[in-house]
Amino acid sequence: MADEDYNDFDGGYEEEPVEPEVEEEIEEDAEQPAPIDTLGGEDVEMVEGETPSDKPRKTTRYMTKYERARVLGTRALQISMNAPVMVELEGETDPLEIAMKELRARKIPFTIRRYLPDGSYEDWGVDELIVEDSWKRQIG
Repeated sequence: MADEDYNDFDGGYEEEPVEPEVEEEIEEDAEQPAPIDTLGGEDVEMVEGETPSDKPRKTTRYMTKYERARVLGTRALQISMNAPVMVELEGETDPLEIAMKELRARKIPFTIRRYLPDGSYEDWGVDELIVEDSWKRQIG
């Protein structure tokens, strides 16, 4: 194919696609709802029927394997996205290993919310919970 013929190829289009027109003037009077902060937890409105349990706690002090997996995965993701590490590193580069080290040192700054059947919930800090290491049970 010669260079002259290359520019004549239209690619099967009869006409160029029409670009949508952009409005240059935006109404500033329109009220836009404020975004809801679901990660910060400070400004989140409580849903009707949910109340924090002020009584002595009903749930166990042991972290479940599901909570452990969620905490480690979330913290490893944060570390991989350059979040500050809460423990001294000794050559670890794997975010999951660093998260495990932080969990063993009880330095992960998370709160676990456990919902109860009556609609209330209990908040536990990761540092308050007893963590059983699954690798200890497998070894011996």
